[in-house]
Order: sequence, then structure tokens, then C-alpha cells
Amino acid sequence: MLYRRWQLLPIVPVLVLALFLMGCPKRPATTSAAAPAPGAPAPGAPGAGPAGVMAGPGAPGVPGTPAPGAPGAAAVTPARPPAPREFTAIATLQDIHFDFDKYDIRPGDAKTLDENAKWMKANPNHLILIEGHCDERGTNEYNLALGERRAKATMNYLVAQGVQATRVTLISYGEERPLCAEKNEACWAKNRRAHFLVKAR
Repeated sequence: MLYRRWQLLPIVPVLVLALFLMGCPKRPATTSAAAPAPGAPAPGAPGAGPAGVMAGPGAPGVPGTPAPGAPGAAAVTPARPPAPREFTAIATLQDIHFDFDKYDIRPGDAKTLDENAKWMKANPNHLILIEGHCDERGTNEYNLALGERRAKATMNYLVAQGVQATRVTLISYGEERPLCAEKNEACWAKNRRAHFLVKAR
């Protein structure tokens, strides 16, 4: 009899562990967001968010969206940001360009953005994708961050002109999609740009 008890003893911890695991609720999946670029608004501020993520209904910090854990929060399904391939370029929205290693909006490019903003406000049924691009100089990681800052600076300017931030998606391609492949300043200047695409909603 004592011998049989010793045989069953290793099974007891396994049974206890199985009961414990069956009784534990599953934790919700969590995702991490990229830190904002230097000088960018803090998370939760209007227009804040990592590149490629659209602020809109169902996003945290957007008015009308219940906070996690608030009554009615479970009934809200976050809106899926459109994929970049869903957007198309139109001739009306002109690119703007940047100085080397900068993401400031230049005065001449501000005029271009003013015209782009007029079209965007006159066509509120279109979502906007802003692509940030760089020339080939610098590391891939640095250029992706710089492209994001360029797209963000462009969006901030447009929002200041009255374009709703919830319509805008940002993405950085860094140096991955050059317009010009020559290795000279005239060519690099064409590649340092913010490019606009739209999608009807």
C-alpha cells in the first residue's frame, strides 16, 4: 500500500499544475508602439502615433472612443488602418522636398502644402497617406527615422491648415524608394521628399 502511494506522488504536482492552468484566465495580447520622434507629440496627443498607424475612430485618445475597461469598450472594434497599397497618387497633390538631413518645411514647400491642404479640405471623403523619403546617404535605420520625421512635419503643417489628423496615415520608406538613382546632389534632392496618396472612404 505504501509502495503504491509513492508511485502516485509524482502525478500529484502534474494534476495541481493542470488544475491551476485551467483556472487561470488568459491575458490579453499586448502590442508595443514605437517611441515618437524627437520633438513629436507625446503618445495620446492629437496626431501622435508611430509611422504607418492612422489615428482615427477606435484609436486610443480619440474623442468618442471608450477607454479600455470602460463600459461599452468591449463593443467597440478598432478601425483597421488602410494598407499603403490601397492608396493611389493623384496629380493634384504635389510632393514637397527637404534640405539634406532636415525635416523642416521650407517656405516654397509651405506654399505647395497650402495648395494640397485646399484640395484635402475640399475633398473630405478621401483619406491621405503621407510617405517620408530620404536620399541614400546615412544608415537604413537613420533614414527610416528621418523619413518618419519628414512625414510627421508634413502632417503637422496640414493639420495646422485645417486638415483632420484622423484622415492621415504616415509611413516612412527611408532610402528604399528613390526617384533618381544618380549619385549627385541634384538627384539626391529629388529623393528627399514627402509624397501624397489618397483613398476614397
